[in-house]
Amino acid sequence: MTSTHTLRNDPKKVAIASMIGTAIEFFDYYIYAAAAVLVFNTQFFKSGDPVSDELFSLSTLALAFFARPIGSALFGHFGDKIGRKRTLVASLLLMGLSTVTIGLLPNYESIGIWATVLLCLCRVGQGIGLGGEWGGAALVATENAPDGKRAWYGTFPQLGAPIGLFLANGAFFLVSYTFGKEALVEWAWRIPFISSIVLVAVGLWVRLTLHESHVFREAEEKGKTQKAPVSAVFKHHMKPLILGTFIMTATYVLFYIMTAFAQVYSRTPAKLSEAGHPMGLGIEPNTFTGLLLLSAIVFGAFVSISGIFADKIGRRKWLIYVTAGIGIFGLCMPYFLSNGTPVSVFIFLVIGMSFMGMTFGPMAALLPELFPTEVRYSGASLAYNFASIVGATIAATFAIKINAAYGILGVGIYLAVNALITLLALFASKETKNIDLTEM
Repeated sequence: MTSTHTLRNDPKKVAIASMIGTAIEFFDYYIYAAAAVLVFNTQFFKSGDPVSDELFSLSTLALAFFARPIGSALFGHFGDKIGRKRTLVASLLLMGLSTVTIGLLPNYESIGIWATVLLCLCRVGQGIGLGGEWGGAALVATENAPDGKRAWYGTFPQLGAPIGLFLANGAFFLVSYTFGKEALVEWAWRIPFISSIVLVAVGLWVRLTLHESHVFREAEEKGKTQKAPVSAVFKHHMKPLILGTFIMTATYVLFYIMTAFAQVYSRTPAKLSEAGHPMGLGIEPNTFTGLLLLSAIVFGAFVSISGIFADKIGRRKWLIYVTAGIGIFGLCMPYFLSNGTPVSVFIFLVIGMSFMGMTFGPMAALLPELFPTEVRYSGASLAYNFASIVGATIAATFAIKINAAYGILGVGIYLAVNALITLLALFASKETKNIDLTEM
């Protein structure tokens, strides 16, 4: 029998492969978010009230978050049972097919409510695909990492988020710049969705060149694999599941306030709500997209920086410092967004994306370290995606309503409260940087 040693992956190759794969999946995921803000309210919703159509469009973002735990359970089951590699290929295929199909859908004027239904089904497909993607990519990167560098290697799949964000918003920026805003809304929005088929093909080729994780193979050889790993998580590992969920919560709230809420708030014409609070800044959509593109670079830089410090001082201590900073940042939001200019919005995005990188980076190491090998895919994926329900399903729409009733300070307090919840979960957890994944 071939020894596990000869089949070990090159950590650098794994890091690049996991980064490329997650970048493609997050690109697919974020072009939907961009289109939901810019286009879908007119293409797939016709209630007669523009504000309601915008809220309906934004609410479809939540469908993916409720679908992601299904993806966690489905792909986690097979990832812990038959291996990480094949499961990652399947998740990428599902995401790619769902995204390309969205680009081909007829709009509301063509087939009525069925256009809305089909859009929602494709969004659910995206959610299931990403629900299975993240855990597998994180495990492949960290289980193949050299000793003492798990958090650093774990940042490579995390880099898929800022790269995907940059590419998605860059695609919409280029399409809008090339064809104009009217064409973007009418038909050109389909270009990023359909063109993602090329990226998916590249991602599949990269992933098919990898070997199975040696950590999983050793567990398989020792007979440690579970028949029902998802069930085992709920029966025997509820504490790390709950802690992992709330450790990740502030990260999700911060990200969707930075990308979805801030985008809607910035481009909405400057006017007051019934309670007398500013509802928007009236900044041109392309201007905000350009600012978001630049801040995505900052996001990626701090993802990498976070891995170095999380390996050096520990995941728990690093995240406690960062999460406290997120809470303070939330309370300072009015200084940036109340009657803000493009310059103050850009400063807000840069600071927020710095914190986003610092909190998101270590998660690919920390969440898998909470669970033993035989349930690691399922446990880490479920924690990551349950956090998406707690932290992100209502973040964008809820923040808009909070702003209308209480102003930007209310939105900042909402972020600070979630940071406090994450801090409590971190204080209840233990440091994991020195554990041996093969012995768990």
